[in-house]
Amino acid sequence: MLNISNIRIKESIPFSGAKSLVMTLPVKESQKRVRILTVIMLVFFGMLFLPWTQNIRSKGYVTALRPDQRPQTIHSVIAGRIEKWYVSEGAFVAKGDTILRISEIKDEYFDSLLLPRTQQQVNAKTFAARSYGEKVEALKAQIQALERNNILKIQQAENKLRMAELKVESDSIKFYQASVNFDIGKQQLARYETLYIEGLTSLTDLESRRLKFQDVNAKLIAAENDYLSSQNELLSAQIELGAIDNEFKDKLAKARSEMYTAMSSQFDTEATVSKLENTYSNYEARTGFRYILAPQDGYLARAIQVGLGETIKEGDPILNIVPAEAALAVEMYVQPVDLPLIKVGNKVRFIFDGWPAIVFSGWPQISNGTFGGVVVAIDQFAGNNNQYRVLVIEDPEEEAWPEMLRIGSGADGIALLNDVPVWYEIWRQLNGFPADYYTQEQKDALAKEKK
Repeated sequence: MLNISNIRIKESIPFSGAKSLVMTLPVKESQKRVRILTVIMLVFFGMLFLPWTQNIRSKGYVTALRPDQRPQTIHSVIAGRIEKWYVSEGAFVAKGDTILRISEIKDEYFDSLLLPRTQQQVNAKTFAARSYGEKVEALKAQIQALERNNILKIQQAENKLRMAELKVESDSIKFYQASVNFDIGKQQLARYETLYIEGLTSLTDLESRRLKFQDVNAKLIAAENDYLSSQNELLSAQIELGAIDNEFKDKLAKARSEMYTAMSSQFDTEATVSKLENTYSNYEARTGFRYILAPQDGYLARAIQVGLGETIKEGDPILNIVPAEAALAVEMYVQPVDLPLIKVGNKVRFIFDGWPAIVFSGWPQISNGTFGGVVVAIDQFAGNNNQYRVLVIEDPEEEAWPEMLRIGSGADGIALLNDVPVWYEIWRQLNGFPADYYTQEQKDALAKEKK
């Protein structure tokens, strides 16, 4: 090897029969290298024309398609102290099963007879409202009686007024007649006095005429007195008619005032009854909140509040529950630049954590261990991470997702896009261009339109 000795091995040992040694001789080594390089170049060049499926890779996790089937936290509606646990973590509970019981820690709810005593207050106020209602009805009946009585009194007073008017008219006629008789008697007396002076009549006839004149004068005075009296009665009848109306208005106003007062008290009492009934309903509902019930069928995942005697506030989380039956979906996130490429109905391949897979992202046909999905929903706004959420469900046309798949498991999603040559994908990646926005069918249709 170092050529120190002048003796050569190939001169003493023939190599014509050693084929392996002949193969190692560098006689045709350059030709072999050229052939190998040519084959590699041809293979690489041929691979450039192989179909490549464009895709978008995105990390996500398994969730439930419906919001009511996702894991939820059970909170306490009221403040209280944990008294007893009825289940343990990991146990299955049906909807309505009691999970734990809490007791009150506020002094206004310590009374063990709180509901019966509140019901007594409701009943008492209800009876009071009913009494005020009956009083209102009685006052309404009284008002109706006053109105009927007033009509009768007015009719009576009007009749009395009419009678007074007729009497005034009659007495005025009598007074006028008495006045005429007085004037005639006065003239007759004057003539008799003249005849007496002339001696044509006797003193007896004169005195008789004087007596008759005094009688006529007395009748005139009596008629005038009756006429004035009837006028006074007419005024009294008019005053009485006005007094009846005023008295009726006064009594009616007083009765209505009492009725409105009773109605006001009735309404106040009814409002108090409604408030007490509301309070009773709140107390009754609060009593039910002392027992924490399972909202749906599921498994208890983790207890947040533990131990006995521990106090909790309103709205504090107590434990987590995972629904037993849920339609699984994958929640994955895509960049805004890739959002136009995602459409409802697109195919997606998934690699679930815990399930080994051999993946060739550009050739999904030869991948193994992946599961298919279909895009069903895309958010219309970006989340806090400046990415858009995409919901993907199981593809019914492909192999079903694993039965042991659980909510919260990680999922590596590969959204499949267009089929393009390898050289085109390399050129796109080197230039930083996004994937194609159009499908091959759309491209063919555009090409036909241009032709």
